[in-house]
Amino acid sequence: MIVFDLRCGNGHVFEAWFGSSDAYADQRAAGHVACPLCSTTEVDKALMAPSIPTKGNRRPDAPTPAAVKAVLAKLASDQAKALESSEWVGGTFAKRARAMHHGDEPDAPIHGQATVAEAKALVEEGVPIAPLPLPVVPPETAN
Repeated sequence: MIVFDLRCGNGHVFEAWFGSSDAYADQRAAGHVACPLCSTTEVDKALMAPSIPTKGNRRPDAPTPAAVKAVLAKLASDQAKALESSEWVGGTFAKRARAMHHGDEPDAPIHGQATVAEAKALVEEGVPIAPLPLPVVPPETAN
């Protein structure tokens, strides 16, 4: 397989995969290559940057401890801001989320604790939930 960057007569650039250069040429000549944005068949290869693989025995540089610390601090800050407008419901999270989903309780942003089994059951029922990326300390135990 080969991927080409293509440009239509209207200036749209898009990618397309072909079995070979000859397959591209044959499909283009038959009018089967069309722009996905405007459907014109006036299509030519666009300039492409060559794909140069890296050496197989090279590993990318590991992030520095300072970079990891900065990312975690930003994540913690963003999560804290999001939780400011959310109510801590503790262990009643699954019950409250389910009640909101079924319309038995008004929708409101909440966060709390759920077991793995409770979380799986909520997902299977289609209740929109998401795990928090960092652990949350219950308000009564926070310093």
